[in-house]
Parts: sequence; structure tokens; C-alpha cells
Amino acid sequence: MVKIKKIFVAILFFLNFTIVNASAEVATQIDVVGNIRISAETIIVFGDISKGKDYNPLDINILIKKLYETSFFSNIKVNLKNGVLKITVVENPIVNSISFDGEKADKYKESITELLSLREKTSFIKSYIKSDINLIKEFYRQVGYYFVDIDLDVEELTKNRVNLKYTIDKGDKAKIAKIFFLGDKKIRDTRLRSVITSQEAKLWKVISRNVYLNESRVELDKRLLKNYYKNKGYYEVDITSSNIEYSEGEGFILTYSINAGQQYKFKKIYAEVAKELDSSAFDSLEKEFTNIIGDVYSQRKVQLILEKIDQLSEYKELQFVNHRLLETLDGDGIEIKIEIYEGQKFSVERIDILGNSVTNDEVIRGTMIIDEGDAYSALLINKSVNRLKARGIFSTVESKIKEGSSPNLKVLEVSVAEKATGEIMAGAGVGTTGTSFMASISENNWLGRGITLQSTLNVSVEKLSGNLSLSNPNYNYTDNSLFGSFNLATSDLTATAGYKSSQTGISLGTEFEQYENVYLAPSISISHENIETDDSASSQLKKMEGTFNNLDFSYAIIADRRNQAFQPTSGYRSKFLQSLPLIQDSSSILNGYELSSFHGFSEDVTGAIKFYGRAIHGVDDDVRITNRLFLPASKLRGFDTRKVGPKDAGDWVGGNYTTALTLEALLPNLLPESTKTDISVFIDSGNVWEVDYSDSLEDSSTIRSAFGLSANVFTAIGPLTFTLAQDISKNSTDVAQVFNFRLGTSF
Repeated sequence: MVKIKKIFVAILFFLNFTIVNASAEVATQIDVVGNIRISAETIIVFGDISKGKDYNPLDINILIKKLYETSFFSNIKVNLKNGVLKITVVENPIVNSISFDGEKADKYKESITELLSLREKTSFIKSYIKSDINLIKEFYRQVGYYFVDIDLDVEELTKNRVNLKYTIDKGDKAKIAKIFFLGDKKIRDTRLRSVITSQEAKLWKVISRNVYLNESRVELDKRLLKNYYKNKGYYEVDITSSNIEYSEGEGFILTYSINAGQQYKFKKIYAEVAKELDSSAFDSLEKEFTNIIGDVYSQRKVQLILEKIDQLSEYKELQFVNHRLLETLDGDGIEIKIEIYEGQKFSVERIDILGNSVTNDEVIRGTMIIDEGDAYSALLINKSVNRLKARGIFSTVESKIKEGSSPNLKVLEVSVAEKATGEIMAGAGVGTTGTSFMASISENNWLGRGITLQSTLNVSVEKLSGNLSLSNPNYNYTDNSLFGSFNLATSDLTATAGYKSSQTGISLGTEFEQYENVYLAPSISISHENIETDDSASSQLKKMEGTFNNLDFSYAIIADRRNQAFQPTSGYRSKFLQSLPLIQDSSSILNGYELSSFHGFSEDVTGAIKFYGRAIHGVDDDVRITNRLFLPASKLRGFDTRKVGPKDAGDWVGGNYTTALTLEALLPNLLPESTKTDISVFIDSGNVWEVDYSDSLEDSSTIRSAFGLSANVFTAIGPLTFTLAQDISKNSTDVAQVFNFRLGTSF
């Protein structure tokens, strides 16, 4: 039976071979008909057609398919008869031009053109029209236009050409009416709103771009939320979905579904060093491991340890060391094993930069840690990518490793997508201390050099000021920031301090990381100031009238070991500053120190201790009235800080010394989430004392203090911050302030 089947199959194969070959014919002549733009020789090449070759029906079908794949033809017929292979074609029209009616922005036109299949000088294929229109609609959805309507008009020209005219009606940009967080989220909505970039469209956010629905931004929000939860110990957090719904009359409703899951702690962490490496180089890691055992799990803390390994590898000149992380859940804890091993030994032959049409190559290369000729390190590449992302001028940064000219060389390809870097910001406020307004325009990638250029205007009841500043975060590729500014200000303090002044100045400075998390910021400034006193001012104050020219050198030393800059829950920040006169009509030396320490007792309570101190001394004369010291309003709540301290003939003149101490507890979950309110309780104490131009105004013995409650409320008309405070101790001339509020925001 098996033998019979084999014979039957062989017969079928023979018959099929015989039939195909029987219908095959040798092409002794090749004729091409119907071609206008495409030459016969080109068609022969595209179809892989050869004279003298046998062509059967299968070969002809393959020939036709190859010609269709060129997209040059709308119809193709092939006939082989009497040795003549006749190819009849109908060419597709050529797209002569593309225009977009209804879109004025050149950057959008360029982006859309890059997406289209039908482009200028390419073949016009009708079947591509629908997909291209869908691509344009999707592009507009990405930038917030959900109601776009697109028509295409095809204008036929001579010589088989067409013009394509897209008529685009974008409609209104889609605004986010509401943002909801649903599920087992465990964290208040107000805190989650501060994590994401999307914002609800409110009256005071008329300029903000983040109120418009953008699918790319929504995806970014999901990543930000996931990272935030993981840094809070919710290792298995699941941002299950983001749902977008349109509500007639309201707008779009954006909903994030969150399942936080269980909160985990560091249970065990250890390093496993490969035998070929010197394990003693990493002995100091044991201290780092011990310090975090029992703490709530945080990706940030793990990253700091990995950076420590990188530093040790660099210090020990272990160029090809890599590490791998293995995290295992164990009950309510996480066990972490860090494998440290020697990676492949090859070097970076070349770095190719792609996608930067505005930003200079030098800016990107100067930001990266790894360079051409360096030993290959996946760790340094990841760090370089993260540093590029941190610049804030790219929407995406990706890296790819390609083979080099030899086995021990690699090519690093870095692809970036640039984003809009111009910003417009405005702010307004009204409160017990009066009204104020702020406006700012900035460009974060000026001339494609990664330089930030910003102009700012501030207006309040007592002061009008303007500023133009320039900042280069990586000057001359040294990792040092360089900044300069031009300032104009005029103040009228006749009601409280008995004088008014105007000042013009310029400054130039730099800031760099001297040691890990320790920064040095020196600067030099030149200013010209004019002071006029009120008729009711004391004789001593009137002596300070006049015009003054200053040249000062200042510096600050900052140690920042907070776990995060915004709403920290652990760590501290310390700052020492000093200003020294180089040339000054009325010389003085300023010294200052600030210390803030934070400790999270639980998810419900974060404690903070803050110290603030300033001292100023005249060198060749008494301290000028405009340089005298007052406490900032945030350091001594419960008082009008412009009306605290020494008083001269009815005017508060400030002191030579100020100091303040704050004890504060942030209680984010004290009130129900529906109130959208964060509460903190505090005790503030401080003092302003000594007047060098008069011994009779001495006021050093009185400590001002107050306790109270501060609240940040997210209201329908804007964020409201208010303080209720009761003074505990004060001087008779001080003005207490039981209630203080400020309504306003930046947008």
C-alpha cells in the first residue's frame, strides 16, 4: 500500500512538471508598451526580465508582482506569444505638490508630511488615501485635536501629474474637564495630580498646554504614576488603564485605574561578585545595604546603590564591570541580589546622533558621559540616556548598539525626538498682604545650544521688578552651569520703612557639584541703586539717601541629601552663603545659613525641622537701609514680617541679624480626600535685632513665636493657601497676623 502511494505521488509530480514546462516559452523579444515616465530598460531591471529565458505562467505572475511592488504602475498586463514577451503598463500619476489648507504651523506641516505615504515626487496610489488621512487624524489626536475633519482634493495636471490639497478643519482643541483616580490607590488624588503632567482645564490655566488632551502625555503620566508608587514601596502596582471619555457640554474626562497592591520593605540585599573580579573592591557596599534594610522599598534607593557600584568600579578602574539586578518577593519584603560581573570587552568606535534638527550635536555629546574611544559600558550608556532625558528638551531618547568595523568595536546610535521648548507662564495672587502678578517667557533650548533664556516681570503693591536671565547648564562641556542676569527693580516702602528705591544690576555666576550631592555656587554682581527717604523718616535714615554703586562677590555651599526635591519625606538640605564687597559705596558683608531636615514617620505624618539665619555687617559705614534684614514670611508665620523688629520714628527698618526655627508636621491624610486639602501644623519662632546706626533701637532680647495651622486647598477658582496662627510671644511694636491667605497659581 505504501509503495502504491509513493508511485501515485511521483506520477502527479511528473505530470505537473510536464504541464508547466509544456506551457513555458522562450522570450526571444521583449516589448514594453504604455510607459511614459519609466524607461523600458528600468522596467526590465525592476521585473528581472531576461531575453532568451523560458517563461511559464508562474514566472509571469512573479514578474507582474515585482513590477507592482515598485508602486509605479496602476495596471500591468504581460503576454508571451510567438517568443514576444509584451509588457503593457499604465503608470501611476506623480504627486507634484502637497498643500495643507487650514494648518498654519510649519512644524505641524513638516511632521504630517513625514508620516504620509503619498509624498511629493512619489507615485499617486489611490488606495493610500484613506490610510494617509487616518494617519493625519491620529497625529492631531496626539496633539489634542479630537474633532478634526479632513478632505482631500486631487487636482489632475498635464504629464500625468497631480496636486494633493488637504483641507483640514481641526475644530476646538480637546480640553481635560476632569481627572479621576479610581481603584485601590491608597494615595490621595491631590498628591497624584502633582505627579502627572496632565491638568484639568481651569480658568487660571488659560495658557497651560497641559490642559489639552494628549495621548503621549497620558502614557507618560502612567509611567510617572508607576514610578511614584514603586518609590513608595508598592512594588506590584498596576496602572491597569487610562480611560478617555467625552461628556457633552463638559469636555473630556480622563480616568486612571490604579491597583496599588501591598506595600513592601527591603528584607535582604546583597552583592554576588564574579570570581574573576576583586570582591574587596565592593566591601563598602555592606554599609549601604545595612542602612536600607527595613525601609520601605524604593526604586530610587536601589538606583543610588547601583550608582555607588558604578563609582567604585570607576575608582578601581574596572572598566568592563556590569551589574544585574534580581528582585524576589518574600512575604511583605523584597530580597535583592545584585550580580556584579565582567562584561564583554570592546570599545565605542563611533557615536551617531539622529533626530536632532534643532539641537546641536555638541550639546548632546557634551551631556553624555560615554564618549568615542571609551570602553563600552551599558551602565554609562544608560546614565548618558538619563542625562539627556533630564535636559528637558527631548520628548524621547533611545540608544542602540550596532556592530563596528571590527569585532572589538561597537557603534552607539542615539536617537532623540525634540519637543517644544518655549514656555509662557503667568501667575496672579491676592491675599492679606495685597495683590501680585507675575509673567514669564522662556526658551529652554536657545539657538539649539541647550541654553535657557528667560524674561520675568513681577508686580506687587510695593515692588515692580523685571529680569532677563541666561543659563547654560553644561558650559564648555564641563558639567558646570553658567548663568547671568540683568535686573531692574523699583520699590516704594514709604508706608512701612520710610523710603523708596530703584536698582539696576547685572550678575554672573556658576554652579557645580564639587563632591557627591555637595554643590558650590560662586557669583559676582554689579548694581547701581538710588534711595530716597520720606519726609517723616528719622534723621539717621535720611543720611542714607543717595546713589550707590556695588561690586559684590557671593558664593554658596549646598549639601542636598533629600530623597526628593518636592515634598521630601527623608534627608536634609544644608546651605551656607556669603556675600563680600569688592567695590562698594557703602560696604557690608552678608553671612547666612539654612538647614532643613525631614523624616517620614508614616504615610500620614512627615516631620520637618528648619533653621534659618542671616547676619550683615557694615565695613566702612553702617549697613544701607535697603540691605537691612527682615525674615521671609514663610519663616515666621503669624506675623507681618515687614513689621517685625527694630522701629525708627514709625518705620520698621530691619536688623543686622535674623534667625528663625520651624517645627512642622505635614498631615496629608488628616481630612477626607473629598476636601482636596493638605494640612500641616507648625511652631515658628524667630528674631530680628540690632541696628548699627543707633544704640537706642536695640531689640535683641525678644523672641517672636507662634503656633498654628496651614492648609493648601484645591478650589474651583484656584489653589488657596491659608494660615491660621496665634502668637505666643512678641514685642510691643510687632504686628501680628492671625490669618493669612493667598489665592493664585502659576500656569
